[in-house]
Amino acid sequence: MLGYLLGRLVGTAPVLFGVTLLVFAMTWLTPGDPVVALLGETAQGISAEGRDDLRRQLGLDRPWPVQYVEYVSGLVRGDLGTSIRSRRPVLDEVLDRLPATAELALAGLAIAIVVGVSLGVAAAVRKRTWVDALAIAVALVGVSVPVFWSGFLLMLVFALDLGWLPASGRGTWQHLVLPALTVGISSAAFIARITRGAVLETLGQDYVRTARAKGVAARRVVVRHALRNALLPIVTVVGLQLGGLLGGAVLTETVFAWPGVGRMLVDAILARDLPLVQGSVLVVSLLFILVNLAVDLSYAAINPKVRYG
Repeated sequence: MLGYLLGRLVGTAPVLFGVTLLVFAMTWLTPGDPVVALLGETAQGISAEGRDDLRRQLGLDRPWPVQYVEYVSGLVRGDLGTSIRSRRPVLDEVLDRLPATAELALAGLAIAIVVGVSLGVAAAVRKRTWVDALAIAVALVGVSVPVFWSGFLLMLVFALDLGWLPASGRGTWQHLVLPALTVGISSAAFIARITRGAVLETLGQDYVRTARAKGVAARRVVVRHALRNALLPIVTVVGLQLGGLLGGAVLTETVFAWPGVGRMLVDAILARDLPLVQGSVLVVSLLFILVNLAVDLSYAAINPKVRYG
C-alpha cells in the first residue's frame, strides 16, 4: 500500500500543474482590468499614467508567460501570492475561510448520508412498490432542482415566513441548518440513486439468498449482508460529494452569505483578484485530490479482498 500511496501522491504533481496552467490562462483571458476593478469608482479620476504605475507595482505589466513562470516558482516555495484587494497572503485568506466551508461540507454530508442511504435502501428493499416510486421521485427532484432555488425556498419558508431560523450569516448552529439542508438534499439524491442500485445488485447474490434460507432476520440480511457488500460504490459517491462540498458550495454560500471559500472565490472573481482566484482553485483542487485518495485507501478496510498494486 505504501508504494501505491507514494505513486498517487507523485501523480498529483502533474494534475496540480495542469490546474495552475488552466486557471492562470482562463483568468487572464477573462475580459476586464484588475486595476480598474481594484480602484472602483475612483478609477475615473486617475490618469492612465497612474493606472499604469499601479499595474507595474502589482506586477501586471509583464507578459503572462513570464508571470506564470514566476507564479509557479513561488508555488514551489509554498507562496501562493498576495491578494490584490487585501494585500494579504493568499494562503492566509484561504485558510481563514476554510473552516467555514469544512463545517458546512461535513454538516451537509451527514444529512446527505443519512437521507440518501435510508432512501436508497428502502427503495431497494421495497422494489416496485410505492416506497420505491416515492424514493425515486424524491431523488429525481433532488437532482433536478437547482441549489440556489431550493436555498431560496428554504429561506422563504423557515426564515421569512415561520421565523424559526436565521436567513444568512454564520455564528450559532441555527445559522448552519438551512445551508446544510440545501447542500445535503442535493447530495442525498445522488447517494440515494447509487445506494438503490448497489443494494439491489447485492440482494440478488447467492450469499443473500443463503442467509434468508437459514432464517436470518430480514433487517440483519439487509444491513450485514446486502448493505455492507454494497459499500464500495456508495463510499465512492460520498467521497465525490465531499470533495465537491469542500471545494466550496459556491451557490449555497452565496445565497446564505456563508463566509466560506466558495463565497470568497465569487467575490475574488468579481473583483478580478487574480492571485486569490488562482490560489483558491489550487487549494480546492488539492483538497479534492486528497479526498479521492482517502476514499481509494478506504476500499481495503471495507473489502479485505481489495489489493493495491
